[in-house]
Amino acid sequence: MKKLSGNNEKLIQQLQKTVGRGHVLTSAQSTERYRTGFRCGGGPVLAVIRPGSLVEQWRVLNLCIAAGKIVIMQAANTGLTGGSTPDGSDYDREIVIISTMRMAKVHLIHEGRQVICLPGATLFQLEKMLRPLGREPHSVIGSSCIGASVFGGICNNSGGALIRRGPAFTQLALFAQVNAQGHVQLVNHLGVRLGSDPETILERLEAGNFEAADIEQESALAASDHGYAQYVRDIDAATPARFNADPQRLFEASGSAGKIMLFAVRIDTFEMEAQSAVFYIGTNKAAELTALRRHMLAEFSSLPIAAEYMHRDAFDIAAGYGKDMFLAIQYLGTDRLPGLFAMKARFDALTARLKFPPKDLSDRLMQFAGKLFPAHLPSRLRAYRDQFEHHLMLKVSGDGIAQARDYLSRIFPSAAGAFFECTPEEGKKAFLHRFAAAGAAIRYRVVHRRDVEDIAALDIALARNERDWFETLPAALEEKILHKLYYGHFFCHVFHQDYIVRKGVDMLALEHEMLKILDGRGAQYPAEHNVGHLYEAKPALVKHYKALDPCNCFNPGIGHTSKRVCWG
Repeated sequence: MKKLSGNNEKLIQQLQKTVGRGHVLTSAQSTERYRTGFRCGGGPVLAVIRPGSLVEQWRVLNLCIAAGKIVIMQAANTGLTGGSTPDGSDYDREIVIISTMRMAKVHLIHEGRQVICLPGATLFQLEKMLRPLGREPHSVIGSSCIGASVFGGICNNSGGALIRRGPAFTQLALFAQVNAQGHVQLVNHLGVRLGSDPETILERLEAGNFEAADIEQESALAASDHGYAQYVRDIDAATPARFNADPQRLFEASGSAGKIMLFAVRIDTFEMEAQSAVFYIGTNKAAELTALRRHMLAEFSSLPIAAEYMHRDAFDIAAGYGKDMFLAIQYLGTDRLPGLFAMKARFDALTARLKFPPKDLSDRLMQFAGKLFPAHLPSRLRAYRDQFEHHLMLKVSGDGIAQARDYLSRIFPSAAGAFFECTPEEGKKAFLHRFAAAGAAIRYRVVHRRDVEDIAALDIALARNERDWFETLPAALEEKILHKLYYGHFFCHVFHQDYIVRKGVDMLALEHEMLKILDGRGAQYPAEHNVGHLYEAKPALVKHYKALDPCNCFNPGIGHTSKRVCWG
């Protein structure tokens, strides 16, 4: 183990005294899964700290700031742009990661119409808690990663797949920030009266030691994006419905990208639909989906629940390299996935200590296991894969079911497309297959490392009035790419575009070419995964970050041209 300097040794001892020796990780092996990004990013850290209470989290933050360390707050570490890990080893100060997953408590308030989530709460956990109440969280499963935390969605403007709800958003939060004088201060904008002393506030909140009278009933601040459903209907607007740097959806914790230390968020929950139906649409003409989107957004009395797009190539990669995840969710349910991920992480940590196993052994074993099972996709989905290039999964509810059935029956079958109404099993599997695409490119890279240089993962938002939404790349770029995976939230015009790149290609140059093309199309990026270390922050985000973190104490590499330079 690397010998620590006197100051660092003292800090580690203080941290161990605060959270317990077993929750202060310092070796390269024990910290690896925390300091390595889900898809990209990674670098050395002084330590990973795993506080078990909000008070411990507060004390750890104060110790790290007093010692002059960079702090990276991390929840589930499922981010796609590397923002919850270091990025390289050229920082001007040492880094401490504070992992919050031990603090996973959720408080129901207003009879479950709202919840207060602590740092480790996940969408899985929240969905399970709300189900008996007939309610659900803002997002379900995750559109481009599985196992995400509630905080990750709020901090990174994640939009989710559900059309009516818009990006994960709240103006009600409890957080700590380092002010311009370098002092740590706790800010209670949660709308709950908990006292004035920081540790008292945190203790009371965690214990749920507050009454209904302590909760502001009619807060002027919002716990979700109330206006999005109308905003997305403006199909002739020359701006996207949602994107990461949209100033109207940046507020303190929302869009903060970890530039503050977040302790709690208060968010709305949503009534589950009593009746829903899924329609599966296939076409070889992108313009047919364009016309469908514009008509339904403009003319339908109620918005669909979801409209998820998937290209045939993404269908194929998901079928071949997302099958084990599909089966895990189908047979184990989302409730057991966190345990499965934890087992995988422990297995990876164990095999990393040994020299003989191949890298990514757990992924290779899971890939092999998936092949032992019979075909997992319904026959009608497989038939549409053979017939059609473009696939749209449309989920509607209530009166919208009959309206959608009538409309689709009038426009299909056409010369280029067709549709069918799914059985409940087909509908569930269609959306599960779409979500399995999120990690399929990563699995493909693991299995085919000899052929793959890396994955260029772009997350873009197109204008609401854009008709030519399907990308056509120049031949010179096509030659550098093995597979293009296009999938996303079609009615919101948010697309995830994963490019599996040939071995030997200069990834940085390729991504610059890609971004230049997107600029020419007037696209905004990233759409919902925040800038992380992959994108330069747009002016609105820079302004937001400077206001939250004037001393650059929290992960200086986020959306900045230089990790060494503080906000100037």
